[in-house]
Amino acid sequence: MSQLEVAVRRAGPHEMGILERLWLMFRHDLSEFRGVLPGPDGSFRSDRLRAAVEDPAWAAYLVWADDRPVGLALVRALDQPVRVLNGFFVVRGARRTGTGSRAVLQVLANHPGPWEVAFQADNAAAVQFWRRVASATSGDAWTEERRAVPGRPDLPPDVWISFSHQQTAAP
Repeated sequence: MSQLEVAVRRAGPHEMGILERLWLMFRHDLSEFRGVLPGPDGSFRSDRLRAAVEDPAWAAYLVWADDRPVGLALVRALDQPVRVLNGFFVVRGARRTGTGSRAVLQVLANHPGPWEVAFQADNAAAVQFWRRVASATSGDAWTEERRAVPGRPDLPPDVWISFSHQQTAAP
């Protein structure tokens, strides 16, 4: 596959349908690692998705490749000293093309400063991806730790990577 033209844009309420469809795929992928099943209506919990569109302390981004929506990023804690990448997803057809790396760097550039990202240790692709992102943005100046999942003592701890990204978005 040739390299895709990647653009990241802040999503608005009018794009909720696109976000919801990508969210369903994202949550489906995560269900492999957390054993979470969809609700009786076939959907997954989406309160974080709604917050990312409605709450000013959050931001929802759509990842576009060649004018097609191929991913999403949810950022929270915009009103805090450390931003949290609360969700990041790229559809399987766009993975391993550099789309995810280019997209996440665009998201980070929109909010320079300290960041935290959580993922599951048994998701080998995520472990490699986030370590590469942290190294690309911060060299050796990043940390990794395990933290318990709040309210879920039955789950293994999440892995959290902390780093700082100082590059600002292009005008």
